[in-house]
Amino acid sequence: MRTLIAIFFSFALWLLLTCAVDGQHLLAGAVVSILTGLIFGKAFVQDTAKLLQPKRWFWAFVYGWVFLWEMIKANLDVAYRVIHPLRPIRPGIVKVRTRIRSEMGRVFLANSITLTPGTFTVDMKGDVLYIHWIYVRQTDLEKASETIVGPFESLLIKIFD
Repeated sequence: MRTLIAIFFSFALWLLLTCAVDGQHLLAGAVVSILTGLIFGKAFVQDTAKLLQPKRWFWAFVYGWVFLWEMIKANLDVAYRVIHPLRPIRPGIVKVRTRIRSEMGRVFLANSITLTPGTFTVDMKGDVLYIHWIYVRQTDLEKASETIVGPFESLLIKIFD
C-alpha cells in the first residue's frame, strides 16, 4: 500500500511539474513514478492512515498559503537589505527548538526555513535546529524559536503529528 501511494503521489507531482498530457510525457512519468515508488515508497510513507485523513490535507493547503506569505515577506526583507546603502545585516547562527515530534515534520520545517530567504538550516539534531540568519534579531532560544519556527510549527504539527 505504501508503495502504491508513493507511485500515485510521484505521478501527480510529475503531472503538476510538466503540465503535459501527451503520450510520451505520460509514459515517461509513469515509468519514473513506478521506479520512484518501488525504490523510496517504504522510506517516505510510514503511516498510510494519516496520509488519507482529509483534515491533514486541509491543513497542508493552509500551510501552502502561509508558506507563500512568509516567503514574500522574507523576499522583501532581503531585497531591502540588498538595496539599502548601508547593507544592514547582522548574520549569525541561532539555536531554535521545535515541538514537532515526527521526523518528516521536522524535515519539512527545516526545508521551509531554508527556502525562506534570509534563513538557512545548518544542522538538525532531534528537536533542535541551528539556523543561519541574515539579521539576527533574537539570541534567546525561546524568542528566536518563536520568530523563526513560529509561523510554520503549529500547522506542521497538525499535518504530521
